[in-house]
Amino acid sequence: MKQLSLFYEIDRRQFLNDLFVAYFDARRNKRNTINALSFEINYEHNLIKLADEIINFNYKIRPSLCFISFKPVQREIFAGDFRDRIVHHLIYNYIAPVFERSFINDSYSCRKKKGTHYGINRINHFIRSCSKNYHCDCFILKLDIHGYFMSIDRFILYDKIKKYLCKRRNLLGFDLTMVLYLIKKVIFNDPTSDCILKGKKTDWNGLPASKSLFHSDKNKGLPIGNLTSQLFANIYLNEFDHMVKKGMKIKYYGRYVDDFILIHSNCEYLKGLIPQIREYLSSHLLLTLHPDKIYLQHYSKGVKFLGAIIKPFRMYITSRTKNNLYQNIGLWNSIIKKQNYRLYREQINAYLASINSYMGIMIHFSTYNLRRKMLNERVSNEFYKYFSISDSFKKLKKK
Repeated sequence: MKQLSLFYEIDRRQFLNDLFVAYFDARRNKRNTINALSFEINYEHNLIKLADEIINFNYKIRPSLCFISFKPVQREIFAGDFRDRIVHHLIYNYIAPVFERSFINDSYSCRKKKGTHYGINRINHFIRSCSKNYHCDCFILKLDIHGYFMSIDRFILYDKIKKYLCKRRNLLGFDLTMVLYLIKKVIFNDPTSDCILKGKKTDWNGLPASKSLFHSDKNKGLPIGNLTSQLFANIYLNEFDHMVKKGMKIKYYGRYVDDFILIHSNCEYLKGLIPQIREYLSSHLLLTLHPDKIYLQHYSKGVKFLGAIIKPFRMYITSRTKNNLYQNIGLWNSIIKKQNYRLYREQINAYLASINSYMGIMIHFSTYNLRRKMLNERVSNEFYKYFSISDSFKKLKKK
């Protein structure tokens, strides 16, 4: 108790400041949810109460909301209580900068300025470099881990985080004991034990057991939907990344969560790495290489990665992204028709954000004809009472 009271007296003010920062981070883009609004009514009192619970080591995680998301693919999502999401942001703000120094440049998930577009452009650059601008042979090996999030061993993960932070104890700007306490609570929390199910049970039909926490082994798996899960997933494979780059001497390598690509001029060399990678993942991380998702081809065949199809001199969006866009347009066309071709103010803003989010993705690829056709032929003409098309069909603008 002496150590706890000392922490309370010396660091309480700084810790409260850190917690407030985490609160505003968690509130961003979530402010209109019932959970967030309920917390915001008396947020100063709620944050001070949360701080006391953490400082006194009696913080308890509340039940998560569990549902199935169908876009871009069918996934099981666990949305933590807003109060717990604040803690997730607090943990992230503390440890992400520490681990960032250890990550290779080419892991693209949950990192500032290194998202999907960065990853796509890097892989495209790797192919051009390895093939000497498409004048020499080079080959692409794309691999995937079977049920990655649901297979992460929580003991291995916690041990990795604890060892790394403890080695840098003197360089940390936070109380390590407290942060490790929170990390342990989050990692070993079983969200399936008291979750609130949203939607219909039939929503889970067709979802493989390897993609559901309800079917994971004890002390295995992380909930998709938590900010910490994304960071922890990067940490879990960090040593593997370094092994591929240094141990296997693969210069051209990139990874987004559990999808990773290796590029080399020798096809047989890449083929020989597959059993080595399979053995490393199994013995060191208790993970399984997906047997049906092994892609090894000449660069001229192209490769799908992060929603893009990368081919020599050009890149396209995948059919899945295109179909999702068409479904979205069809939904809005039906809405405006039911409303006698009128839109309310909130709908105007929602429609603009929805369509332009897709346009923002498409302008990075060879999609001029697709954008022109979509805006001229697929979108109902009635929408152009409210919007106009920018030059080069890059986005819609409100009139």
